[in-house]
Parts: sequence; C-alpha cells; structure tokens
Amino acid sequence: MNKKTVAFSKDSSNLFFHLLTKCNLSCKHCYINKKEHGENTLDIETIKRWLNLFSEKCNTINVIFLGGEPTLHPDLSLAVKEAGRLGFKSITIDTNGYLFHDILHRVTPDEVDFISFSLDGATPATNDVIRGKGCHEQVVKGVKKAVAEGFSTSMIYTVSGDNIHELHRMPELVKGWGLERFFIQVIGIRGESADTNNDLQVSMEQWLNVVPGVAEAMARQGIIVTYPRVFLDETEPFQCAGIVADNYFIFPNGRIYRCPLCEDFPLHSFTIDGNAIVPTGKINETDLFDLTIPEGCVMNKMIQPGNITYKSDGTPLKRIACCMLKEEMSPINV
Repeated sequence: MNKKTVAFSKDSSNLFFHLLTKCNLSCKHCYINKKEHGENTLDIETIKRWLNLFSEKCNTINVIFLGGEPTLHPDLSLAVKEAGRLGFKSITIDTNGYLFHDILHRVTPDEVDFISFSLDGATPATNDVIRGKGCHEQVVKGVKKAVAEGFSTSMIYTVSGDNIHELHRMPELVKGWGLERFFIQVIGIRGESADTNNDLQVSMEQWLNVVPGVAEAMARQGIIVTYPRVFLDETEPFQCAGIVADNYFIFPNGRIYRCPLCEDFPLHSFTIDGNAIVPTGKINETDLFDLTIPEGCVMNKMIQPGNITYKSDGTPLKRIACCMLKEEMSPINV
C-alpha cells in the first residue's frame, strides 16, 4: 500500500457549496444548523453569481455541491453545467443516495467527476437508525445505478460511537460495487449531534485500532481511501488549514466559513453581499487560527474535547490535528 499525509496547499482549494439546507432525511449526526446556515433554497441565478465570484482561480478549486440533500434542488444539473463552463478543477455531488429529479439523466459522467454517497453502517440495522429507515437499501441501489450509467463514485462513512463496530465490514460489503474512492470521516459535534446526549465521539484508542486497518483492507481492493489524521504524533507540528490552505464552506444565507468546526457559530470569515465577498468584522474564526494551545486544534478543544486524552501531569497524550488534515492510502499501482 502507498500511504501518505495529504499536505495543505494553496495551489488546490475546495469549495463546499451548500445549495440548500432542506433534506428528506434526519440523520443523527447532521451538521446543518438552520439558525446559522439559513433555511432558503438558492435560485439558479444566485448559484451562478456565487460560483462566478471564484472564477478567477476556479481552475485550482474543487467544487462540491451539498445540502441538505443537493439532488432535491431542481436546478442542480444547471449548477453543475455552470461550474463546468467556468472551468472548476473538479465537480462532485454529495448525496444521500435518493438521487431526486432524475439527476443521473440530467448530467453526464463527463460533467461530474464524482458522485459521492453517504453510508453509515454495513447493515440496515445500524445505518438506518442513524440516517433513516430504508436508507441503506437506497444507497446500495443508487451506487449501482450510478456506476451502471458510467459515473465515477465514492462513498463517505462518518465514524461515530454508533457505527465504528461495523466499519471493518465495509471492505467486504462494497466489493464489486465499482467504487473508486472511500472517505472515512470523523464525527463532528455540531448541528444535530450537538443537541443529543449520545456518546457519538470515539476514543483515540478506538480510532487508531480500527480506522487505519480498515483503510488498508479497502485499499487492497483497488479503492483509494482518505481519512482524517486526527491524532498527531509528538514530533508532528500542528498546522491550521485556515492559515495554510484555501477552503470555503458556503451556506444559503450567504455566510462563508473557512473552518467547518466554526459552523455552529456566527464566526464566519466572509459574507456574500450582492456580487461581492465581504470580510466580516471581529471577532471571527480567523482570529482563532493563530492561537496555540497544547491540545492542537482550538475549536476541537472548545466544542468537542471528548477525543482528547491527558497524561497524569495534565498534558495531552496526543494533539488533535486540524480536521482538514488527511491521510491517503492507495494501491501500489495507483
């Protein structure tokens, strides 16, 4: 296997574009916070204007269309075509698998680099408790249909205390589905999960004992696997992506965040006002990026400290990495 840490770079950026916050599901760990993100659905002309705000450097930007559920947007196909016309580096649709508005027949495999499906359990018994009844079956059907239509597909599995016990079953489950990439995400305590009493965070021991091994097993099947670094070794420096990379998280109310862990709060770096991206006043998330603490990530310490383990002297056993720092494992021939 080839394993590497994906370094931050200003030469490759990500634009996470939330077209709407509406969704047909009510996932337990959904990060959408309508109070902070808005409840409106952007019309296609607004979407086009907002995409054009990034047109000067769009050839270095990967755009990911999200929601809510983006395929609920009646003009998602037009948004994809506009992003293609502008020349974005890559275009991805993140979906829960229901593929509304016949989206597979309104865009082509040449227009979309990846359709990414979310599945949070190897069995319906686990996944459907988290995401909704019947969702597991729908995702499996959706992946197979997309592959049959010639689309490149990936899958996202958000690891939590509710489903880490089934992660090891995923390599066998997806064998033969035609997935090209598999993303293992770590639960963020924000949105819906911030309002629950469930112990969704996994410990350092659980993560390190399970996730790297599953990633290797998945990569042996020819699938490229990406997962968060999460825990830094003692000699590794902490870097905040907000300082050393350009990532943008846009919501329907016009807020633009640079750090996903800040999205539950009015700490956004920018606001879209008409046809301009306007910096917000202090205090905002950028004021936090330069702060240095022994635990690593400041926002992790503030909103989800349950994943930090301390030594007897009160210092952290491992610092928490920026949530945007990823490990990638791929087959040797990739």
